[in-house]
Amino acid sequence: MLSDLSDAAPAQLLHAAENGVQVRRIHEVEQLELLLAWADLHSNDPQTEPDAVPVRLGGPKLITLGGDGTPQVQDLALVEMAIARHEGVLSTRSAVADAFDLRHRLPTVWEGVKAGRCELWVVRKVARWSRKLSNSQVRVVDTAVAAALDQAPSRILKIAEAKIIEADPVAHRERINANQKGKGVWFPQPRPGTQIDSVDNAAGLGVVFARIDEADALAHARMVDDLALALAENAPAPVDGGEPWGMDHWRAEAFAMLADPAAVLAFLQASEEGRDPGTADPGTADPGRAAVDLVVHLAHDTTGTLGPLARVEGRVNGPRLLDQVRDLLRRGAHVTITPVVDLHTGRSVNGYEHPADVKHRTELRTLGDVFPHATKLFTKHGRSPDHDHTVPYDKNGPPGQTGDHNDTPLGRHHHRAKTHLGYTVLQLGPDRWIWATPHGLYRLVTGGGTTVLTKAEYQLHEHDALVFAGGDAA
Repeated sequence: MLSDLSDAAPAQLLHAAENGVQVRRIHEVEQLELLLAWADLHSNDPQTEPDAVPVRLGGPKLITLGGDGTPQVQDLALVEMAIARHEGVLSTRSAVADAFDLRHRLPTVWEGVKAGRCELWVVRKVARWSRKLSNSQVRVVDTAVAAALDQAPSRILKIAEAKIIEADPVAHRERINANQKGKGVWFPQPRPGTQIDSVDNAAGLGVVFARIDEADALAHARMVDDLALALAENAPAPVDGGEPWGMDHWRAEAFAMLADPAAVLAFLQASEEGRDPGTADPGTADPGRAAVDLVVHLAHDTTGTLGPLARVEGRVNGPRLLDQVRDLLRRGAHVTITPVVDLHTGRSVNGYEHPADVKHRTELRTLGDVFPHATKLFTKHGRSPDHDHTVPYDKNGPPGQTGDHNDTPLGRHHHRAKTHLGYTVLQLGPDRWIWATPHGLYRLVTGGGTTVLTKAEYQLHEHDALVFAGGDAA
């Protein structure tokens, strides 16, 4: 720890912050290890002790807190540990359950966390999510999450979610069926004070909540989007140079307008009469046969059999059972199937702009921003990344400077930092980058996340980058 932060150089502050992350992570793991040691000391059945108070009279007993395959612990023994941890006993029980699951059911993840590769809260959440899986089912979660520990928390949790569903698709189908009982639409009454309370900003506004089938929600969202676009296109120009309303406003207007279907039809017919006949009007699309803009990723085993899950991008995101995907697509009038993109191929061009196919392959390889420890994922409806040339483009340079070999996808904020603050990035391949920060921090970024490098390791990778660049140029 630096004794006087006011006199520290920038590099010292950065390294102290980085060391502090590791110290904190290791300390949090040590706290769980203390809980495990305490639980191990109190794992014998207290009812076998001489003069034990019977359970029916309030005596101590063994309880199971973790998932299948975890040991039991004496219930009353956790009270004193809760006092030592300055928390309630239920919080201590939860921590013991997570610790048991990590040690006994997610051992590979546990080893990675003990090495400081990930925030403890992330894997504790994975332990809770996967607790209902059997000891054999949870292995697929352990393997996949352990391999992803160097990624951002949001990505780790997405992987965990998919693998938990994959491990027990029958249970997930039961969850889906059970949720059908929870469908509904609610129009809550405003609470007293909401009309004058600036926190809620609810004066003059109503709130609607809905829980409906995912496919129905997708079709409804498309209809609202189409009608909102038509409303925006036909809206009068703002007066006195005012700013035009954003699409959130027009979606709200469209949602409200759907309460009067006759008004919707009249508006669409009137707007169509004033258009060029050859122009498609999205507002006139039949909502029952609206196009569904989704990207579906499927996987199959060595026999060609499709797995139980698909990864969906678009209006809905995340893992879905195959029959859920079929339900999402059932309203589509047309389904277009595009060929599988071979991520092992690449090409280069002589111009400055990265071609669409190069951008597409890069985004599929990386899934998100490749700045160190970035969390932004590339989605169909999100802001497109900046495809920066890893080696700056030289208009007087050699041909073939633009391509898969020289493409660094970044969010705009990180692109600006790289451009203006002296970051160095080198590309080792189509899906591997090494970074050096202005004050001497070094990172390796791959599709599997961000790894800390020493200066010596960076220099070794730097040589690989030079070899790669030379080989590509040749």
